[in-house]
Amino acid sequence: MFEFFSPGKVSGFAKSLAQNVARRYPPAIANNPDQIVSQKRIAEILDEVFASAHRFEQDNRLGLLSRLSLRSTFKQEMREIGYEEKFADFAVASLTSHLAGASK
Repeated sequence: MFEFFSPGKVSGFAKSLAQNVARRYPPAIANNPDQIVSQKRIAEILDEVFASAHRFEQDNRLGLLSRLSLRSTFKQEMREIGYEEKFADFAVASLTSHLAGASK
């Protein structure tokens, strides 16, 4: 029963989200001002990646601390992958709105 609430599961999910973002929108493109990708396309990519957040939230019934841990680990992983702070913050905000939508 407590396996569903394990920090390892939340951390692993956060890292997989970051890896999925990196596959769809690599840091080399995100951090390069010469590469022009529309905000709409970036939002679509994040929406597609974060669609699984709804399922994860429902399956695991994340509480406040679990959500905070998910966001923190996701941002840390985004920075480790190589994204600039500005994009990492944007991605975390998008993840947060997806999680808020999942709880409704």
